Amino acid sequence: MAENKVSLNKKLSQFFWRSWAIQDSWNYERQMNMGFMYGIAPTIDRCYPDPNDPKQVERKKEAYRRHMAFYNCTPQTSAFVLGLAASMEEAYAEDPDSVNPDSINAMKTSLMGPLSGIGDSFFQGTIRVIAFGLGVALAQQGSIMGPILAMLISIVPSVLITWFAAKLGYQGGQQFLHKLQDGVTMERLMYVCGIVGLMAVGSMVASLIGLTTPLTFADGTLVLQNVLDSILPQTIPLLLTAGMFYMVKKGVKTGWLLAIAIFGGIALSALGILA
Repeated sequence: MAENKVSLNKKLSQFFWRSWAIQDSWNYERQMNMGFMYGIAPTIDRCYPDPNDPKQVERKKEAYRRHMAFYNCTPQTSAFVLGLAASMEEAYAEDPDSVNPDSINAMKTSLMGPLSGIGDSFFQGTIRVIAFGLGVALAQQGSIMGPILAMLISIVPSVLITWFAAKLGYQGGQQFLHKLQDGVTMERLMYVCGIVGLMAVGSMVASLIGLTTPLTFADGTLVLQNVLDSILPQTIPLLLTAGMFYMVKKGVKTGWLLAIAIFGGIALSALGILA
């Protein structure tokens, strides 16, 4: 295959450097999807190098579309996902019958939540606090080592973890895929990844969509929000998400969805239906 002509270090360098740019095209619709696409584009281009082969061109387009799906993860740990996804793309390009392409996005979805939790707590909640705590203490004493030390403590762990995460994801992914050649194992993996992905989406709906209703009945003795919570917590966010998903499946454009969410939210809030 074409990608075998590229050295391992060059592949890892691409995962490493491009993962640092993963938030440069952050957007409200799919967040880091364009950054992830930028990171894995060289792998896809190597897998399908012939622009005159209609089959390769179509599969290349399919891979591009596949990696434009929603993605959000800590940049440093995204190198691991990039490496793993790249190894799966190479395996799929070499033998389409051995890898289900849906498993690639299922893997990405299942890893986003755990790696974000680990990455954010480590880099944002631990390393940054230590780095700038020491840096500020030295800077207050007039030492130039304050900002230098803060940057070094912040950068060195990020560089090391990003590089080795890319290496672990790519090499470990290749070894792992060799164990999944039988269809039963891959089918089970797809099933588990799908469950984990749905759990991640469900937790995002419950934690990121803060809709409640202030409606009361019977002179304030019956609070509608309490009734809904007793039946199913976060009912309103769930219904809103289901409605948006239905409109997406019907082909409603993102601009219209944003307009409905913004102006509909303002109107319902003004009427005292939602809070």
